[in-house]
Amino acid sequence: MSERGSGLVGLGEFGLIDRVTARLSYGPTVLLGPGDDAAVVAAPDARVVASTDVLVEGRHFRRDWSGARDIGHRAAAANLADVAAMGARPTALLVALCIPPDLASGWAEDLADGLAAEAATVGASVVGGDMSASPTLTIAVTVLGDLGSRPPVTRSGALPGDVVALAGRTGYAAAGLTVLSRGFRTPRLLVEAYRRPEVPYPAGPAAAGAGATAMIDVSDGLLADLGHVAQASGVAVDVRRDAFEVPRQMRDAAQALGVDPYTWLLTGGDDHALAATFPPAVALPAGWRPIGGVAAGSGVTVDGRQWEGAAGWDHFR
Repeated sequence: MSERGSGLVGLGEFGLIDRVTARLSYGPTVLLGPGDDAAVVAAPDARVVASTDVLVEGRHFRRDWSGARDIGHRAAAANLADVAAMGARPTALLVALCIPPDLASGWAEDLADGLAAEAATVGASVVGGDMSASPTLTIAVTVLGDLGSRPPVTRSGALPGDVVALAGRTGYAAAGLTVLSRGFRTPRLLVEAYRRPEVPYPAGPAAAGAGATAMIDVSDGLLADLGHVAQASGVAVDVRRDAFEVPRQMRDAAQALGVDPYTWLLTGGDDHALAATFPPAVALPAGWRPIGGVAAGSGVTVDGRQWEGAAGWDHFR
């Protein structure tokens, strides 16, 4: 958790911008990077997918739990996953930072390294943004993406008879958050999942190519996010509990902390798995596994029953 370097008051806004942008590299879709009034990014498809997320210190992250690079990876992943969930490929990120003036300049540089590294995993680039002083550290990221001539996969296309499938893992980040909130730093597998999610970005375009009827990024909890699909599509979704394996580290942590591990698996967020629905005759692409089905009706159930308790994260609760 680096705090190297002087405070930002001595360095100044433009000095920090120079330090941060010097650390960035740009892919072939970036026609003009930072340094002008705006960046220019190629849009080969003639359509641009866009999404934005904001992370606020104390609400979405804590610097005593995660290093600046990890927070950069998390901030980028939250946005890149949204583009993947539309069946698109991310191309560029814009980042706005509101920073306490006494924050060490090295922290901001490490944050930029994490943002750029996560973007690079999908061939995207950080192309610009803005900075301001603020008493609360806030990171706002906007992502752009390219559909590659395919229609977007929305939340509203699920049909009765479809298969519900999942790419990636759920529950790991939520378990890691619980571990950290109880004052522990292990199991490392869970803590690191909270600090830096492993997102199945290629699974989004692959699902779109295979004919997925609906798709969503699991950011707030699987049941909550599938609830958005059910509502938008006007259908009922049922999830099978036996489709989820509880890893040993999660099982041990749950037992030690007195938590039902399926609460993490079914309602925990921040892993940024992708959930989608597919016609029953479609062979699921690599990395996707069936976890339930779609039927006529409304709402989300687990093994045919209503889930007791919160279905996921609520930003205003």
